Amino acid sequence: MATVAFIGLGVMGYPMAGHLKTKGGHDVRVYNRTSAKAEKWASEFGGTACATPAEAAQGADFVFTCVGNDDDLRAVTLTGDGVLAGMKEGAILVDNTTASAEVARDLAAACAEKGCGFLDAPVSGGQAGAENGVLTVMVGGDEATFEKARPVIDAYARMVGLMGPVGSGQLTKMINQICIAGLVQGLSEGIHFGKKSGLDIEKVVDVISKGAAGSWQMENRHKTMDKGEYEHGFAVDWMRKDLDIVLNEAKRNGARLPVTALVDQFYADVQAMGGNRWDTSSLLARLEK
Repeated sequence: MATVAFIGLGVMGYPMAGHLKTKGGHDVRVYNRTSAKAEKWASEFGGTACATPAEAAQGADFVFTCVGNDDDLRAVTLTGDGVLAGMKEGAILVDNTTASAEVARDLAAACAEKGCGFLDAPVSGGQAGAENGVLTVMVGGDEATFEKARPVIDAYARMVGLMGPVGSGQLTKMINQICIAGLVQGLSEGIHFGKKSGLDIEKVVDVISKGAAGSWQMENRHKTMDKGEYEHGFAVDWMRKDLDIVLNEAKRNGARLPVTALVDQFYADVQAMGGNRWDTSSLLARLEK
């Protein structure tokens, strides 16, 4: 059993921290910007709610962060009451935020100065994956640090992979979002075309999902898309945040992403329709408006 701190109890972090307590059997301390949520988590899982990230990190063997973006991440790590102010030498910071590769490298350098390890470890699998403890975790860092942290990460993961040095986890998550964006747009156009053609979408998907067109998105989202229900997953606002990270990195490395850039603008259209909190499959709503 390890002493673990978890910073950020949103729709992903709340259940992830819970798995560290219930499945991992660790002593878990939590911090959340809204303290009431931390108190609720502590009451539900039997851990400890802390007043600051630094307090949560004091004495911890592993510190996990799962917040909104680069700025949020810097705020809970590098400020006076951030986790690095409380971490002991030899502790490991594992960042589950979907953020930039640049901030990952900055945090790795800051951790090294304090004699701590660092892993960038963004996740995929959505709220359902977090709640069920079956997330895919893409990790950047050195192998020795990874091997120490992996048994702890396993509490909320189905798949954990070391992708390369620091930043590689974030870069892999960017590829994940590139692929999802194109898949969801293609699925939206397919369902839209099928409905316009008078076909039974359930029958269509039952057949084509068994062939080369099949995907997780098709299997898990076609029914709610057909019904116009978009309250079942990762929000459009968050996808746009992620795609902004992707497109900025593409400018830096010279990658050409014409479809991703186009789908990003389609999501902007969905936001303009009031769909900020709809899930990413709501690209279909844009076609049907």
